[in-house]
Amino acid sequence: MRAAPGALPAQARSRVPGGTAAIALLLSCASTASANGDPLTDMLPASGGAGLGVALRFERSPYAGGGTRNDLLPLYLYEGRHIYLHASRAGLKRDDGAGGRVDLFLAHRFEGFPYDRVPPALAGMNQRGAGLDLGASYERSGPWGAAYAELLHDVSAASRGNEFRLGYRYDWDLGRLRLRPHAALALRDARLNDYYYGVAPAEALPERPAHSPGAGVNVELGLFGAYRLSERLRLLGGVSLTRWPRGVRESPIVDARTQGAGVIGLMYAFAPEARPWPEPTRLSAKLLYGASSECDVAKIVRLACTSTHTEDRSGIAGFEIGRPFIEALYGRPLDLYGYLGVLRHREKGLQPDFWQVSAYMKAYYHGFPWSDRVRTRAGLGAGLSYAHGIPIDEARERDRRNTSRLLNYLSPTIDVSIGDLIGARSLRDAYLGFGVSHRSGIFASSQLLGNVKGGSNYIYSYVEWKM
Repeated sequence: MRAAPGALPAQARSRVPGGTAAIALLLSCASTASANGDPLTDMLPASGGAGLGVALRFERSPYAGGGTRNDLLPLYLYEGRHIYLHASRAGLKRDDGAGGRVDLFLAHRFEGFPYDRVPPALAGMNQRGAGLDLGASYERSGPWGAAYAELLHDVSAASRGNEFRLGYRYDWDLGRLRLRPHAALALRDARLNDYYYGVAPAEALPERPAHSPGAGVNVELGLFGAYRLSERLRLLGGVSLTRWPRGVRESPIVDARTQGAGVIGLMYAFAPEARPWPEPTRLSAKLLYGASSECDVAKIVRLACTSTHTEDRSGIAGFEIGRPFIEALYGRPLDLYGYLGVLRHREKGLQPDFWQVSAYMKAYYHGFPWSDRVRTRAGLGAGLSYAHGIPIDEARERDRRNTSRLLNYLSPTIDVSIGDLIGARSLRDAYLGFGVSHRSGIFASSQLLGNVKGGSNYIYSYVEWKM
């Protein structure tokens, strides 16, 4: 399992790629190969399913002195009929009903220099950041397994390189355990290899001569698995070995001929085992408006700090669409929704306004003692957020080494039924509430999120209703 393809560089704002993908979310959490290069394919128990989890990626850095990388990867998963979200890959898919499948996707490339410390071999070189790949793939599957062809092109401000993959996988279902061995060839062009593993003439030193790896072929072998701890809880894991081509192995900044990697994680699947969730379903619409706050999100939730920003008064205005996934989970007053939202950041002349797209899952609790009279919901949403620019609060943090347009997203809320408040039964499914829009990098622990420390908070009010 090697670094995987395609995301957002984690350097300063000037190095963040342009707004190529508002939903630049996801790819493999373990290896780069499998059907469609994505080991999470078919891991959810039903079409229309969703899942939440976390995984720890670890791999030996290919760079001399780079050591072992440990990376936290949040798992936000959705498997629709034509749309999917898989931890670091998001895409569109189409099945032909006869074992063929076509995908168009965006995927994060887990390659680049170490972010936290610079090994002597890389001192003085320009930073090489992660990339964002636009890809297309075709897969053919049957009782014999699955084979695929996949073409990727970096659309970020990183390598602009290309990669063509051929791979094969086979699924073994052994009771609660599913094993997925795979093998893959990755044909990488010179632009891709030179960006990550080359030394430009301007970077050359006596002990680090200029070097161009050129095009080459990687060979990868791996094993990915999922163990069903319960109907909905899965333990995920995987290992892989990647053999780099000669041009990369001979680079003065590389010391890994064969690179090992692994992953271990835990996922909770919300979809029913036996059938997809019923269609059609009533969607909800939400309008929100708010202002930035210097308060910590935990203090805002506890009402220990509720002030909005007094220095620049930047704000947000947005619209979200929600879909109910599960209502009355396990017969309890707990509902699960999925949301897709668009926000407009209003920067008040401090920098140009910009858009933000968020995709997240949200749990609502409505079992309060008074809910039979005034329906009240406490909600907590978690997902991913992609902003076309960097909010002022995120850019100005004093201890910030990196910025990233793609960050983790949290949305705690509290709301009440408008119909119950005013005695209008027709408005019982309309809600008035308050919430927090929170972006963060999970304490600089995730390369997918740019290894960002810190984040931003906006306190907002909203109206939500079922359509």
